[in-house]
Amino acid sequence: MGRTGRGGQSLVRVAVVVRAGAVPLWWLGVAAAGIGLLIPGLTGRGIGVWAGAAVFVPAAAAVVLVRRRKYTDWAERASRAGKFDYLQDRAVTIRNWRRAHVWWLVAAFAAAVGSSFVVPVVAGAALAGAGVGLWLKAAWLGRRERRDDALLWVRTDWAGSGRPAGKQVKGYRTTGVGAGDAAPGGGRRRRP
Repeated sequence: MGRTGRGGQSLVRVAVVVRAGAVPLWWLGVAAAGIGLLIPGLTGRGIGVWAGAAVFVPAAAAVVLVRRRKYTDWAERASRAGKFDYLQDRAVTIRNWRRAHVWWLVAAFAAAVGSSFVVPVVAGAALAGAGVGLWLKAAWLGRRERRDDALLWVRTDWAGSGRPAGKQVKGYRTTGVGAGDAAPGGGRRRRP
């Protein structure tokens, strides 16, 4: 799966994989929190809203900080991508991540709405916070890519369905900032 013709490897952008879950988590979290506002729950809406606000920031911070050292270590030891390596498109990476995680996202949304019958809003706020955390982590990677003038890539077979710093990863590759169709940080590249 990770090997292409002429001995090259199929590579996926690290920041794009990180960023792929940000939008669905954010919107599902906002939707679940909004539905939670309609449900009084056991604790009442007021407590739920305050608890949700208290959970949002720590959830985002936890996602930003998890495995940060691994990302840094792999980035510092990254090797140059080969001439025949295949760079996966941003849209393909996002589509693959979302397909692989669709049932997890549905289950998380259902659990967040269901928990509103006990404490409204909190679980939705945690989901939204996780989405913001992924976006902030991708932005942090983007700042590093700009600073180093090098985009970070990982083999698709090592990243699997969305773990660019998982146990299977044995290293990153780099290209110049003009490679691929995504800007530093994994966002859409602006065309002149």
